[in-house]
Amino acid sequence: MKKNLNVIQIRGIKGLFIAGMVVCCLFAGFIVFPGWVWMQLWNMVSSYITNIPQIGLIQGTLLWGIIIAAYFTFRKEKIVVCVRSPKGLSEDELKAVFADIKKQSIDDPVLQAMMKAREAELKINTNEPDSDKTESEKISKD
Repeated sequence: MKKNLNVIQIRGIKGLFIAGMVVCCLFAGFIVFPGWVWMQLWNMVSSYITNIPQIGLIQGTLLWGIIIAAYFTFRKEKIVVCVRSPKGLSEDELKAVFADIKKQSIDDPVLQAMMKAREAELKINTNEPDSDKTESEKISKD
């Protein structure tokens, strides 16, 4: 069973607000602040050299982007980014999970009802489909 599964749930307007704040803080910390630093460095150097204009925050952020792009372009190690969708659990893994739940929840009637429903679902999926019966008739038969 896969144990290193990351799940992030955003619920309601408060969750959206917190997610927006996290995105804004990451943007400010990794893009705007280094751009401000490079703007300050550029303007300090331009005060000593004639005919070099001073730049603003947007130009400093663009300068930061150029520096990062050049770094990733010319460095020797390559970056590999793999994007894939997480795979679902197989039937064997699901059966193992439900067996563990059965062991842990002998006294809980809610979990026992959930287990019976899951077992009925597995029986329906493993039986050959009857084309003339509806789903409710199949469930009531089992």
